[in-house]
Amino acid sequence: MSKDKFIKLVSASVPVPNENIDTDQIIPARFLKATTREGFGENLFRDWRYDSNNNPIKDFALNNSSYSGKILVAGKNFGCGSSREHAAWAIYDYGFRVVVSSFFADIFKNNALNNAVLPVVVSDSFLKKLLETIQSNPNTQVSIDLENQKIGYDNQSENFEINPYKKECLINGYDDIDYLLNLNKEVREFDLAHS
Repeated sequence: MSKDKFIKLVSASVPVPNENIDTDQIIPARFLKATTREGFGENLFRDWRYDSNNNPIKDFALNNSSYSGKILVAGKNFGCGSSREHAAWAIYDYGFRVVVSSFFADIFKNNALNNAVLPVVVSDSFLKKLLETIQSNPNTQVSIDLENQKIGYDNQSENFEINPYKKECLINGYDDIDYLLNLNKEVREFDLAHS
């Protein structure tokens, strides 16, 4: 599934500073009955957003109108637990395009990249300062520059790593099939030269 191109994003952020957020907290298992990617956003962090009577929990960041934006800033070890791709679907469907943490579970990280969500790994110290800044000023604008692999806010910045192939896919709005189709001319030329 191809998505919009991702080159640079400047946005406010939503802080969820909890560490070890697993995929069942991101999207509880009881909501995994659908097979398409749409509709999962309404249940993102469902058990943290709503109480047992389905009332919004006021102190959770996604229910706090002070916070908004396309960037989720989370505590260390985000996306651990099961390998459910639905966690990335829920994050994307809710409207987030970037998740910032100091560590991601590998399977979640790959699922996010495959679903046009950019996982940005920063140092523990950068993450701590970023969370503190957002919590004290929810209007803080965070810049994600994928081409230069740099995250910044106020006068702080840090570089981040990304797989070059996934970087190219995000910048061009490709999924894996789009990427291969994009190489159609080169494949044909190679085939003709070697037949």
